[in-house]
Amino acid sequence: MLLSLTHETHYKYTPAVENADHVLHLSPPSNAAQTVLDHRLDISPKPQHLRATKDVYGNNCSFFSLQGSHDELAVTAHSTVQTHLQPHAPASQLPWERVRDMFRYRAGAPYNSAWEFLFASPYVPRGAAFAQFASPSFRPGVPLVAAATDLMARIHSHMTYDGDSTDVNTPALAALQQGKGVCQDFAHIMVACCRAMGLPARYVSGYMLTQPPPGQPRLVGCDASHAWASVYCPDDDGGGDPQKGQWYDFDPTNNRVPGEDYLTLATGRDFLDVSPLRGVIRGGAQHALRVAVTVMPIEPLLHLD
Repeated sequence: MLLSLTHETHYKYTPAVENADHVLHLSPPSNAAQTVLDHRLDISPKPQHLRATKDVYGNNCSFFSLQGSHDELAVTAHSTVQTHLQPHAPASQLPWERVRDMFRYRAGAPYNSAWEFLFASPYVPRGAAFAQFASPSFRPGVPLVAAATDLMARIHSHMTYDGDSTDVNTPALAALQQGKGVCQDFAHIMVACCRAMGLPARYVSGYMLTQPPPGQPRLVGCDASHAWASVYCPDDDGGGDPQKGQWYDFDPTNNRVPGEDYLTLATGRDFLDVSPLRGVIRGGAQHALRVAVTVMPIEPLLHLD
């Protein structure tokens, strides 16, 4: 599926900002599930310094600084991405307890990057409430992928999507207790539940192609950023080696496995690691924020002889 992505962010400051430093996570990666064909950033006012790099988790990110006074900031990311339908492979049948035991501390164990996603993070604390909610899905002997699939469905049933119920700073536990939130909350809750069971889980930011109602045109700027969870599971034939495994994605907001209608931007411990735009500013005590996202399918051209 060929997709066109536009992510617009506009800040208006009062009073003006004197100088600022920002980091962006708005550049999608190329991987097995997607190929980035084109990408560019438009930033106004034009930054004095702009540098593209990788963050600690391997995500594409950009740093820029603005040294002059400005009362507005506009950042627009344009991307053209080809997503790929992944061949269906049998899910790992490793029992979740065996995976948990693989990731228990052992002196001298080789480093595995999945270890970093076992522990509490700023937006995903450890807590008994998450283990209590998760435990019905993690029955003895159940394969990890099957348990995570059941957990995804239970979060979807327990939570109500409500765009006015939370904000970016709402703790995952508060969202779980009130039973409503947005995709960020659904993803944080699933990550917290898996970590509470001793399993590596990470937060994924990206986009999902939405379909307009029948007979309605697709509206520019009507889409939104999306988020889901990813759980690490060693391969069945890995001989008990946690180094040999893969990440399985789960979208509890929609109770489905992400497919070629999803675009991945970045992965991290939680939202704070992969916020689309964050920074440090001097001035601008008050601000108004507007975000518009458009994900559009690009129809293939017909060549007629």
